[in-house]
Amino acid sequence: MALWLVRAGKKGEHEAKFLSDKRIYLTWRGLSHDLSQIQKDALLPLLKKVYSDMKETTLTVGGGQIWAFVERMQKDDWVALPSKKNPVIHFGKIKGDYQNDSKGIDPYYHYRNVDWFALDIPRSNFPQEILYSLGSLLTICQIKKNDAEKRVRAMSENDWTEKITPISIDEGEGEQPPSLEEQTRDQIAAFIVSKYKGHKMAELVDALLQARGYFTRLSPPGPDGGVDILAGRGELGLAEPHLCVQVKSGDKQLEKEVMSQLLGVMSDVGAKHGLLVSWSGFKRTIEQERAKKFFKVRLWDQNDIIDQLFENYEALDAETKAQIPLKRLWTLAPQDDD
Repeated sequence: MALWLVRAGKKGEHEAKFLSDKRIYLTWRGLSHDLSQIQKDALLPLLKKVYSDMKETTLTVGGGQIWAFVERMQKDDWVALPSKKNPVIHFGKIKGDYQNDSKGIDPYYHYRNVDWFALDIPRSNFPQEILYSLGSLLTICQIKKNDAEKRVRAMSENDWTEKITPISIDEGEGEQPPSLEEQTRDQIAAFIVSKYKGHKMAELVDALLQARGYFTRLSPPGPDGGVDILAGRGELGLAEPHLCVQVKSGDKQLEKEVMSQLLGVMSDVGAKHGLLVSWSGFKRTIEQERAKKFFKVRLWDQNDIIDQLFENYEALDAETKAQIPLKRLWTLAPQDDD
């Protein structure tokens, strides 16, 4: 049995469908052909015909991933689906062979049925070298390096935590180097969570809000009555928008009830807007409310905190910058074919 990395679009745009349909899909638009009826050496010519404007090197790499999806994946293999929506990873077990629905909705012509047996496992549960293994730039690939398969299976039997084991970092035959951006964000996330536990996470959010131009009141450590931070615009914080902020730094995703509590506290303090911060993200019960509460509440998880850190780093106070010493590095971005 193998462990496969599968991605659901560059921005996670297919993730909800993958999970709700209990499937993984090939998401190549316009490719409706039944690939079970094609030989491996005929795949590249087919791709060239369908995607005549793409470079051959791109199609060659993509063809390898398509072939892995169609032929190399096996029943009972595991798949890991890193989320682009939340700082979590979903795990599933492949239930059967490749299937084609040529009359389906583009680009969902090709799929495998999957039992998603573990959803929303926080990225912070995984050691850095496992995240490195799951950080390949490819959309589909088998994960071999760093004993990832064996270690992930062991973690699934230990409440998704890893017992102390010797770390062996290797290159992994046939695997691509990880996404530099994803690797960097994971390193920064691990650094932040080691520095800002408990009330200190509220201090970091407070510093970020000040860097964005808010005048804030940070509650002291201890019981806070549901208010970690009050924030407003203007010299004294009296100008709108008025924010009521609740910050959770734990390793559990928040339930809908926490948002309901925040809405109640907002009413008590006269704030029209709220900010709910959860380092480990949010359960689907809250995600379903995101659109309904769009004009009242914003949700930040660790990805949003890191985004805010990048965006407002120069405006942060000197103490916070000393605690999180970052350096801007420029590199070429991956190039998409026209």
